[in-house]
Amino acid sequence: MRSLPIIDNDQASSLPANPDVPGGKRGAYALISLGCPKNLVDSEQMLGILHQSGYQLVQDPEKSDFVVINTCGFIENARKESFEAIDQMLELKRAGKIRGVVVTGCLAERQHEKLLEERPEIDGLVGVFGRDEISNVVGRIMDGLDEQRTVFRPAPIRALSDHMRLQVTPPHFAYMKISEGCDRLCTFCAIPKMRGKHASKPMADVVTEAKRLADQGVRELILVAQDTTYYGIDIYGEPRLRGLLEELDQIEGLDWIRLMYFYPMYIDDSLIRSIASAKRIVPYIDMPLQHINNTMLKRMARRVTRESTHEMVSKLREGIPNLVMRTTMIAGFPGETDEQFEELEQFVDELHFERLGVFTYSIEPDTPAAKLDDHLPERIKKERRNRLMAVQQKNAFAWCESQIGKTLPVLIDKAVDEANHVWLGRSYADAPDVDACVFVTATPENPLSPGALADCEIVSYKNYDLVGVAASSVR
Repeated sequence: MRSLPIIDNDQASSLPANPDVPGGKRGAYALISLGCPKNLVDSEQMLGILHQSGYQLVQDPEKSDFVVINTCGFIENARKESFEAIDQMLELKRAGKIRGVVVTGCLAERQHEKLLEERPEIDGLVGVFGRDEISNVVGRIMDGLDEQRTVFRPAPIRALSDHMRLQVTPPHFAYMKISEGCDRLCTFCAIPKMRGKHASKPMADVVTEAKRLADQGVRELILVAQDTTYYGIDIYGEPRLRGLLEELDQIEGLDWIRLMYFYPMYIDDSLIRSIASAKRIVPYIDMPLQHINNTMLKRMARRVTRESTHEMVSKLREGIPNLVMRTTMIAGFPGETDEQFEELEQFVDELHFERLGVFTYSIEPDTPAAKLDDHLPERIKKERRNRLMAVQQKNAFAWCESQIGKTLPVLIDKAVDEANHVWLGRSYADAPDVDACVFVTATPENPLSPGALADCEIVSYKNYDLVGVAASSVR
């Protein structure tokens, strides 16, 4: 069986069972969570609901009564991974090892009944906005009922609450959704079709959730959304990210607040000043740019230009000391000429992004870009991706070189070799899973543990990762 991202939550066994559930546990289940951090928060919410309903989480699907697969439907490779996970779990069902398979998330929302037509053995299909009804769905499976196999709900006016979530990231960091959906209509993207229009969480609810996570031991709070800079427009009539950040920056217990998924609009001088002057917001911004050529940006419907993008990046660099920027680009968008790609390549070379990823354009059904002329061969798209990543590698290695001799705070994630006091952590420049890491050597006199924040002298680097030695200051 291909390795799958099956949730393994050590906290589940220590949480109190729901006293209203007769006999304690109703059954065992495994959960497979695919896709982005926003999807992971949805998985955590479903875990919390199932836990409170009396179901027991197990790591091995073969020891479960049913499996929940929270799918991703964003791009072709993600859909392929989701289909593979579904097929593996259905095979276990055919072999009599589990009773049911429930498919949730973006792929379910995107395909609707078509998924049941192609895989009729699926026992339950739950769309993105039906996630809070997961207990009802699995209850029918456990009761042997074959009715109402699908739950699809319209996108809400306000983002759904995540107050029941059962955190499955390491205890010292957590993702927090501040909004749902997207009003941008980028021609290559199907997210609005799956996640609906932009819907913010009220600021008071976000702050309450952040305080609860801090009380549970979270030191790093990672803000996620489809469009972070758009936060609050639907509720307050204007962007309110700056106000939200100022509220979050006051929460005791948090050490780092990390900003993800900026869109290159609604970034003004006051927002930059708030980030720069904050006590807890790290100088790190993730902002997918996708391209820089004006013709390509127009075909993508990005609503920005090369000139405005360059000006905005310059303002961020000037206004936020030691800023690390992460971005993504698309190589091989329909109609991209050699000259337009070379303009993008030169831009990446000149702007020196510390972190950058490149996607080859993939045709997304039912998006405007799928209908454009001049789609490029896969060979050319991959060649261009590789060229961009070669430029980025030079930039990333130069940044690593510049860190040697500095002392950086590093948040320790896990042991590499505990016996030899070698640990894996992240600096402010590293978001979990998508960026690099820091290998840290400690001493018996100054031991480390997951969740520790240690000052480390950077002594070298290996590929994209830094290598450091822990100083005596550990918090």
